[in-house]
Order: sequence, then C-alpha cells, then structure tokens
Amino acid sequence: MFQSVRSVASLLLSTFFLLTAMGLSGYLIPIRAVAEGWSTFTISLIATGYAIAFTVSCIVTPRLVLRVGHVRVFGALTTLMAMSFLLHSLMVHPVIWVLTRAMAGFSIAGAYMIIESWLNERVSNENRGALFSVYMVVSMSAVMIGQYIVPFGDPLSASLFMVCTLICSMAVMPTALSSAQTPQPLTQVKFDVPGLYRRSPAAVIGTLLAGVIASAWGGLGPVYATQLGLTTTEGATMLAIAMVGGAIFQYPLGRASDRMDRRRVMIVAGFIGIAACAITISFGVDNRIIFFAGMLFLGTVLFPIYSLNVAHANDHAQPDEFVEVSSGLMITYGVATMIGPVVTGAAMDWFGPQALFAVIAICFAAYSAHAAWRISRREQPPEEMRSDFLAMAAMPDVTPQTAELDPRSDPEYGVDPEEDTAGTSAGVV
Repeated sequence: MFQSVRSVASLLLSTFFLLTAMGLSGYLIPIRAVAEGWSTFTISLIATGYAIAFTVSCIVTPRLVLRVGHVRVFGALTTLMAMSFLLHSLMVHPVIWVLTRAMAGFSIAGAYMIIESWLNERVSNENRGALFSVYMVVSMSAVMIGQYIVPFGDPLSASLFMVCTLICSMAVMPTALSSAQTPQPLTQVKFDVPGLYRRSPAAVIGTLLAGVIASAWGGLGPVYATQLGLTTTEGATMLAIAMVGGAIFQYPLGRASDRMDRRRVMIVAGFIGIAACAITISFGVDNRIIFFAGMLFLGTVLFPIYSLNVAHANDHAQPDEFVEVSSGLMITYGVATMIGPVVTGAAMDWFGPQALFAVIAICFAAYSAHAAWRISRREQPPEEMRSDFLAMAAMPDVTPQTAELDPRSDPEYGVDPEEDTAGTSAGVV
C-alpha cells in the first residue's frame, strides 16, 4: 500500500494543491459577494457559470489533450485557473465574476481529468480500490483545509485571492517535475441519457435531484451562513461538518443498499434529508450545537445519494458499461448543477435565507417519492446482476476520468477468480 501511494505521490500532491485552492475560492467568493451587497440570485449566477463550464470542459478537454498533450494542457488550465482568481480581486463586478468563475470551472474539470487519468495509468486492478480511497481522502481534506484558510484573512481585501493564486500555481510543479509516464488519451465522454433513463429511471431522476441539492448547498451554503451572521470560522465548520457526515455515513448506507433494494435506501435517505432540513429551519443558527448537529445529520445524505444513484444504475448494466453509465450520470448531474443555484437563489431572495433548506427538503421529498413509485413499477434486479456500492468523496465534482479510476471500471471487479468465468459473465457480485 505504501509503495503504491509513493508511486503517485506527486500526482496526489498536485491534487491537494488544486483542491485546497478550490476549497478556499469556493467559500471566499460567495461571502465576498454578500459583502458587496449583491442579491442571492446574482450570486447564484456565479455558481451556475462554474457548473456550465465544468460540464463543458469534461467534453472539450479530452480533445485538447489529443492535440497538444497532457502536460501542456494541464499547465495551460492551471494558469487559466490562477488568472481567474487574480481577476476576481482586480475586477469586482457580478458579470465579470460569472465569467471568471466559469474560467475556474472549465480549468478545474480539465485538471481533474488529467490528474485522474495519470493516476489511472499508475494503478493496477489489485491496488485500484486502495488508491481510489486515498485519492478521495486527499480530495476531501484539501477542500476542508482551503475553507479554513478564509478565517485567517480579510474577504474584503485581495490577500485571500492572492493566496488562492499561489496555492493553485504550486499544483503545477509536482506534475511538471514528475517522471511518471504520460498517460493514454483521456476518456471521451460517451452518453445516452434517454437510453440510461429507460434502463434506470430511479438513478437518472435521483441524479438530477442530487445535482440540484449539492449545487444549491455548495453555491449558496456560504451565503446562508453569512446572511445569518455566522463568522467565517463557523461557516467553514458548517461546510466541513456536512462533508464529514457524508464521509462517515457512506459506508453504512452503502452496506444497506448492497443487502436490499437500493430504492428503499433512497427512500430512507430522502426522509433523513427532510428531517435534517426541518431541524435547521425550525431552530436556525441561534443554538450552535443544534445547528451543527443538523448539518452533520444533513451531510449523512447530502453527497452520498450520488454514489447510491451510480450503484443503482450499474445494477441494470453490464460490467463493461460502467464508464459509459457513469458518464451519462455525470452529464445529468452537470445539467442539474446549472439549475440548482438559480432556482434556490431566486427562492432565497423572495423568502429569505431559510429557503435554501426548504428547496433542499423539497428535492429530498421528490427523491423519496420517485424511488417509492419506481418500487411499485419494477422489481429489483437479480442478485447476480447487482454491482457493489462504492463510496465517493463528499464533493459535487465528478468527471469521466473519476469513473475510469473507480475500481468498478474493471469488468472483473467483484468476480471470484476461482469460479468458472463462463458461468459468471452475467455481472459482478
């Protein structure tokens, strides 16, 4: 295990710097926008610009890499990201920030894909699961550390944007100086969302709702915290606690979904989300202990439901279709992340900050209701066709290369090598 991690240490270090910068900027930009007096709907457009560009980059970046190579594209994307942070500090205007946030979204998606493809080249099927877990831990830790940098500076000054630029620039060095062999071309996004819906409606609708929930939380959670008077440290803690809740609860949720109809677990997850939102709306932030407990409770289902959707979709697919299915869900998720902030931002302008949790609760209710309806329409797949649930980082950003790195991308994943392969070709355990 140690040797495997050591072989990709430079790539993990680049990942750490990139996501620290993104964690810092993702928290800093909304609270600075609130301080500037911009409406919540205006701030939501900044988050939407990021989501649109992120999804577009997943389609465009593989073509750029084919033309000029991984190292050059990675350097260009990281430079573009650093430029976006500098422009945020130089030109404080909503329209400019929509464009500069889109620059960051395009850049980080492409950088993710290149790093993940590099990691994929350096792992074997034997250590893929362990390294995937390490990658998820590094990603989550970096984002949380970035968020906790904000309290050490003044969001109204340019200093934190400068720090963000410096950290982002540091991400170039480990990869540029790495002796790792250049990987194969990036995975081209192939998807058939209508076909995926016909195969697994619960997974597609669930992914749409998961995208709305995650993007509303990620884009406007800091706005909620700031408008209700939380300090920057408390706001960072709010975001971090939700991520920790997601990381801790994925395992029991996944184990439960592997042992029963996943749609029943979806129903329970939806009710947990509704209850957590109700607690937050009822008690607000006046009692910090209850509030943070509510955030931990919300986090247990906030991000894990995406992993649940992926596992359910793959219950209805062949083992060698994992990457294609995941790419289709990624596009679905990307579209939803464009919608979530705009709808939630408008609701928060009309009804106040607590509308954030009202919208999230409505989405969780729809998530449960649709899963319950699908149970009445279709039996669960037979045991031999069911895939494994695998926890993913408690973060909203996924790319096709994440699916390639996932252990389930190996068609032999979960198959007992001592069994007759002719008799077990139907699927994975």
